[in-house]
Amino acid sequence: MADALRTTGVPRFACGATRGVATMKKPAAALVANASRLSGVEMAPPDPILGVSEAFKASKDPNKLNLGVGAYRTEELQPLVLEVVKKAEQKMLAAGYNKEYLPIEGLDVFRQATVQLLLGSDNAAVKEGRVAVLQALSGTGSLRVGAAFIARFMKGTTVYISNPTWGNHRNIFGDEGVEWKYYRYFDPDTVGLDFQGMAEDLKAAPDGSIVLLHGCAHNPTGVDPTPEQWQEIADLCKAKGHMPFFDVAYQGFATGDLDKDAFAPRLFVNNGLEVMVAQSYSKNLGLYGERVGALNVVLSDAGAAKSVLSQLKRLARAMWSNPPTHGARIAAEVVGDASMFELWKSEMAGMAGRIARVRGELQSALESRCPDKDWSFITKQIGMFSFTGMTPQQVDNMTNKHAVYMTRDGRISLAGLSSSKVAYLADAIVDSVRNC
Repeated sequence: MADALRTTGVPRFACGATRGVATMKKPAAALVANASRLSGVEMAPPDPILGVSEAFKASKDPNKLNLGVGAYRTEELQPLVLEVVKKAEQKMLAAGYNKEYLPIEGLDVFRQATVQLLLGSDNAAVKEGRVAVLQALSGTGSLRVGAAFIARFMKGTTVYISNPTWGNHRNIFGDEGVEWKYYRYFDPDTVGLDFQGMAEDLKAAPDGSIVLLHGCAHNPTGVDPTPEQWQEIADLCKAKGHMPFFDVAYQGFATGDLDKDAFAPRLFVNNGLEVMVAQSYSKNLGLYGERVGALNVVLSDAGAAKSVLSQLKRLARAMWSNPPTHGARIAAEVVGDASMFELWKSEMAGMAGRIARVRGELQSALESRCPDKDWSFITKQIGMFSFTGMTPQQVDNMTNKHAVYMTRDGRISLAGLSSSKVAYLADAIVDSVRNC
């Protein structure tokens, strides 16, 4: 602070000014007028994911490629607004909806649609009113209000998250003061699932722990358990009294099939487990900026569901008060209209199909350039991402030499790759793997 005060010092005479003229000393208060009381706040590091996009935008390289953020791009590498979204918005405009506040729990037709999309309209928990549904700010907001609920009503309970996982999971639970620990998930030797390590860690966890699971298309690895392994995980959670907390960010976007991508949470609910599920419509409806999502808490009786919803509303009131209307109406219109719902499924299949195609093209390009390495993991993984296994040094080479922007854990977003850029990316990967 002393240095800061000195930099604001009293006025000085210019060179050559007459000597002997008295100088006026400013009051002490004036000396600190430009010093902020928050000047000691340290600069936060760039976000490991969103910071990639900032670096990409600043780059002047004509060949630059952004494979950092998980956002779908067309073959021309442009953002996509789904046709079904445009149709829903036209219908909404014609209906003349107002802009009043929503209830704290959210738009009722959206809440009904989202839980039915997740669990199925014929699910017993839905029919019996055993699901507390709170509209929230996409997946992040759904997870955050869930973390706040855990902090308040499940004090001392540890959340177990996969190693690796989406980077924001640690922030969400850590900022709510909820203790989290890793369980093993990824095997770098096989570039696949370490199912034995995962099962051992969940068995060793204290009874009644919370287990954060990715509903489908695990981020960042793209590696999911098989249906048989999902059943074993459900059995393990039931035996240990663990509460699964699913992060469902890619339903319908991973495989192009809404029901197939909801397999895991539906399995756990049908096995009688109480679960929490965070949903997002950023990827599958392309509503990235609308922040549409929901937290679902599936419980064993309707009375508990009502009590939980009341407390979730209380938590949400202090966070965002009322959720946004526009995106929720879009989702409700799409799910509730038979023709639009079919169009949505077709467009989702198209997006998933394009990503699957560039996966195959990238694998073929790498195999032709570097046949001594097994690249089959690229097409074995699903969803938006491929977890390449590249080291931070190799990633730095990708960025500094080839202007390929990606996260330093080696994850690339194939949703941001076009067929025309596959050869360029393959050359960059081979150079980085061989020479770094």
